[in-house]
Amino acid sequence: MSRANPFGDLDDFGSDNAAKPIPAETIEKIAKSSGFPSRKAGVAAARETGETAPPSPAPSPARQPRRHVTGRNRQINIKATEETIIELYRIADAMNLPLGAVLEQALVALERQRDP
Repeated sequence: MSRANPFGDLDDFGSDNAAKPIPAETIEKIAKSSGFPSRKAGVAAARETGETAPPSPAPSPARQPRRHVTGRNRQINIKATEETIIELYRIADAMNLPLGAVLEQALVALERQRDP
């Protein structure tokens, strides 16, 4: 006994007519008239449309990657304010220590302060 192939006859689902390609210029005109922004880079898009590119926001200063081989192999995820995070990185950079070492020293100092 053989089973019928469920995908054997799919002619009923065929397309009635093939899609006709739309010129890119037409799409650009429709998008511009509808107020859709271009996904192209600012300078390239400005050259094509003749408009001036909006000024790009100033990038935030990138931190140098920290690569310390310390033997610390556990990760901790802490929510903090932006100011606290900036201060933590500033201290770590000034002391040339990894963040884990700064946390360890801070905890030791806090414990000393708590003990009368």
